[in-house]
Amino acid sequence: MAITTFDDVEAEFEAFDDWDDRYRVLIQLGRELPPMDAALKTDATRVRGCASQVWLHARRDGDVLHFDADSDAAIVKGLVALVLMLANGRRADEIDTGEIRARMDALGLARHLSSNRTQGLASMVARIGELAAQ
Repeated sequence: MAITTFDDVEAEFEAFDDWDDRYRVLIQLGRELPPMDAALKTDATRVRGCASQVWLHARRDGDVLHFDADSDAAIVKGLVALVLMLANGRRADEIDTGEIRARMDALGLARHLSSNRTQGLASMVARIGELAAQ
């Protein structure tokens, strides 16, 4: 099954009992994240609060936001892909960081990620909210 939506991720996570399998899904999502132009990987696009390096760049098409993102860590890159599934291609006023956090929490990630990754995930979601508010 191709995983193209957050609902697909939820179904995959429900199908697995083992977190190693879920981590493999995250890593695969990260591998499938479109490449980010190296010129966009700047200090201005770096997400603060992440132990790994994470870059997040927003482009607007009218009021619709499109994000380019990357990370130097496999699992974190998968987390980036998950967050983008919930924010990419939406109007700025439709991006609800509370909803993003709730849907991510429903996957049970907080119980299985390191505290650094959990904090980094929160920083990514917060940065998406900041970019949407600009």
